[in-house]
Amino acid sequence: MNTITTTTPHPAAASGRLRAVLGLFKLRIGVVIAFTAWAGLLVTPGQGPALWRSAAVVFAVLMSSAAAGAFNQYMEVDLDRRMGRTRRRPFVTGTLTHGRHWLWLIVAMVAGSTLLAGWAANAWSALYTFLGAFFYGVVYTVWLKRRTWMNIVVGGLAGSFAVLAGAAAIDPSMTAIPLAFALVLFLWTPPHFWSLAIAYRKDYEAAGVPMLPVVAGDAASSRAILLHTVALVAASLLPAAFGMGPIYWIPAALAGAHFLRTSVALVADPGPRAAMRNFHASLMQLTVVLIAAMADALMRL
Repeated sequence: MNTITTTTPHPAAASGRLRAVLGLFKLRIGVVIAFTAWAGLLVTPGQGPALWRSAAVVFAVLMSSAAAGAFNQYMEVDLDRRMGRTRRRPFVTGTLTHGRHWLWLIVAMVAGSTLLAGWAANAWSALYTFLGAFFYGVVYTVWLKRRTWMNIVVGGLAGSFAVLAGAAAIDPSMTAIPLAFALVLFLWTPPHFWSLAIAYRKDYEAAGVPMLPVVAGDAASSRAILLHTVALVAASLLPAAFGMGPIYWIPAALAGAHFLRTSVALVADPGPRAAMRNFHASLMQLTVVLIAAMADALMRL
């Protein structure tokens, strides 16, 4: 008698593959980007769409960001092999097979997210959803990252488009408050990422990526970080001039002051430890700004 045997994937292997897929799509970053879209939607004055439509726009931004994150890893597998920070990414380790089928999925996700935002809100929201993925995936990853230290400056527009995608669901004409938050996201990205680049400068040198610390050195980069942080904190207080109250501007000012303090400390000691402290301070500053903005908006409902 012939017997047919089947093999069941080991639970640990299945869970490792799931983690690899989640890591490929950079969902932690995607959640932050979707959070900014939600904030943009809440802070924009006007009558919002139905709750399910708003949720669909936020999900579209999440899906668009996830597609861009996967495209980034698809295009940079050669760089990731040379960097200690990225050597465990799934295409490098072979946990996921690097093949064109991923490109088809990525294109489908970008198209689907764009159509979803347009269907749930309007054409402007769809456009901003698409531009967020395009700027991170194509402008930053393909055109600029390997060529110029300005890569992350221009690439910072990807986060700004997420804010605008949410805001456009309420008012495509764009009022001052959502534009101010789009500016905040644009100014936030360089000091956030340059801090990380100081901490991992040797990785970027090994990969041949011209991040600012590689091109200009840690000391000059720390001064650039401080200048950007000053501009960022000033921009984060702009919404107070357009009607947002102390529920917003007090936490925003405190978080900004902490980020300024760590940026000054980085200038005094431009090394990896101070850079990582500044990197974490940047994350805290953005989180506080977004939560405070949403809290202020909800109190006005």
